[in-house]
Amino acid sequence: MRNMDDVDREIIALLRADARMPVAALAVRLRVARGTVQNRLRRLEEEGVIVGYTVRLRPESEPHRIRAWMSIAVEGNAAPDVIRALRGEPLVGALHSTNGRWDIVAELHAQSLEEFDLALTRIRLTPGIARTETSILLSTYKL
Repeated sequence: MRNMDDVDREIIALLRADARMPVAALAVRLRVARGTVQNRLRRLEEEGVIVGYTVRLRPESEPHRIRAWMSIAVEGNAAPDVIRALRGEPLVGALHSTNGRWDIVAELHAQSLEEFDLALTRIRLTPGIARTETSILLSTYKL
């Protein structure tokens, strides 16, 4: 993969804001030819920089959904094994490595408190996890 330049970074920034933005609109915003944008997108996809496109929902569009952040401390050098295990957990929406007191932060999504509780139990029993702290997200003020 070659280094990205400012045009590549701008394409990615615009697509983060609106993944459905047409190629022609991207070209106008970037002041480049439509073919340039198409070629850049193809290359970014082929090189694995862009791995997919998604939909972001406002939290209020899923009123019964429980969302939480789980901070995870890992024993020794078990982080790769813990991450591999958590990637298979259906209620884990995203995983982030971090610095400081916690090694990993997991974003959790559940449809009910019962489902959420079962997931917490499963995650806490994962080999390599030393301790966790979980906070349920109550309100979102900015997306």
